[in-house]
Amino acid sequence: MFDSLSARFDQIFTKLKSRGRLGEKDVNDILREIRVALLEADVNLDVVKIFTERVKNRCIGADLSKSLSPAQQVIKIVNEELVEILGGQSFKLNYASKPPTVILLAGLQGAGKTTTAGKLALWFKQQGRNPLLVGADLARPAAVEQLRILAGQAGVSFYSDPQDPVQTARGGLEYARDIGKDVLIVDTAGRLSIDYDLMEQVRQISTSIEPDYTFLVIDAMIGQESVETARAFHETLKLDGVILTKLDGDARGGAALSVKEVVGKPIAFVSTGEKQDAFDIFHPDRMADRILGMGDVLTLIEQAERSYDQDVAAKGMASLQEGRFTLEDFLEQMQQVKKLGSLQGILGMLPGVPKEIRSAKLDDKELSRVEAIIQSMTPQERRDPTIINGSRKLRIANGSGSNTTQVNTLLKQFKEMQKMMKGMGPLTKSKSKKKRGGRVTLPSGRLKV
Repeated sequence: MFDSLSARFDQIFTKLKSRGRLGEKDVNDILREIRVALLEADVNLDVVKIFTERVKNRCIGADLSKSLSPAQQVIKIVNEELVEILGGQSFKLNYASKPPTVILLAGLQGAGKTTTAGKLALWFKQQGRNPLLVGADLARPAAVEQLRILAGQAGVSFYSDPQDPVQTARGGLEYARDIGKDVLIVDTAGRLSIDYDLMEQVRQISTSIEPDYTFLVIDAMIGQESVETARAFHETLKLDGVILTKLDGDARGGAALSVKEVVGKPIAFVSTGEKQDAFDIFHPDRMADRILGMGDVLTLIEQAERSYDQDVAAKGMASLQEGRFTLEDFLEQMQQVKKLGSLQGILGMLPGVPKEIRSAKLDDKELSRVEAIIQSMTPQERRDPTIINGSRKLRIANGSGSNTTQVNTLLKQFKEMQKMMKGMGPLTKSKSKKKRGGRVTLPSGRLKV
């Protein structure tokens, strides 16, 4: 996400750092490049003007911090203004004093509204809530069944009524109260374009259930058009916020950078992948850091806390400390890493990663290939790779859809990694005894098959 814009900002600030003191002309030159970069990212023209004017007013005539170089000061100002234009504060959701908290989802067809309803339900469940999904999209034949399946996958309750969308929404609210649900999520029908029938139907549903929050679900990949959609819906529904879908596929980022300033309502949540748990509250400060190549460690840590199996992680650390890290341990740890998302996404959240690596196209299929090779081994072979002879390698290659060269490469690289880990095993163990809770930095190994 934001790949193109991040690359342009990286170029601009690399040139900026090579300069000494910055005059008004230097600032204007920088702002001209920033303006072009934002327009190429499909950011709304009025938003670009507002952003560059704010940055200019703060840069020219401002007393520069003694602890920062002029270039660092400009980067700091750009970062702060990016945070502001993205919404400033992370969205804070307050629950109704008398349950359930009612949430209405609206949007155009194809924006991912029904999928978002399922993701939102899982998110609430992860917060310790007990949500009910209501399928009020009766216009699309498969929508109700799709939502029913998503509810099952998320492990939450589901309700729908084939008679009428307004009646379905009202019935869902009554059902939620009857069975003690504390969050109600209502999925409504979308259309191919904004039309009167859609608006009137959604307005009637809203009047019927009086939602605590109305969120517009928009596709980040359609850029400025999504912002105009948000403006039109807001005039009818009085939105509380926006949910951006497909943000992981949006290399430009125009919608995210425009919607708050144009509509006046924040981005509440973002969907960043196909998996049901690839969904979270939108954090403007973290996104600004990612756009400027500063990483997003907090989000990475939160993803790890949600995804990592603590027992598997502890088992892997114990194996490492005892100097017996095997291919079986490596397979388990690699499967844990895959839960965090794509390698490209993980790299984007790490600070200080060189732009050459950050912009490289990493193929997650390589991890799957390594996984297939290891899984084609017997338990004994995983524990002791030295027994793998030529005939065993051929069997493993055939079973994993690879070739013996790729099997050899994996075994060779793992052997090198194992030696390195064995060498630091006792050291790691002694450190952990000496200082409980101390942090140990592990060496990074690269496997390429």
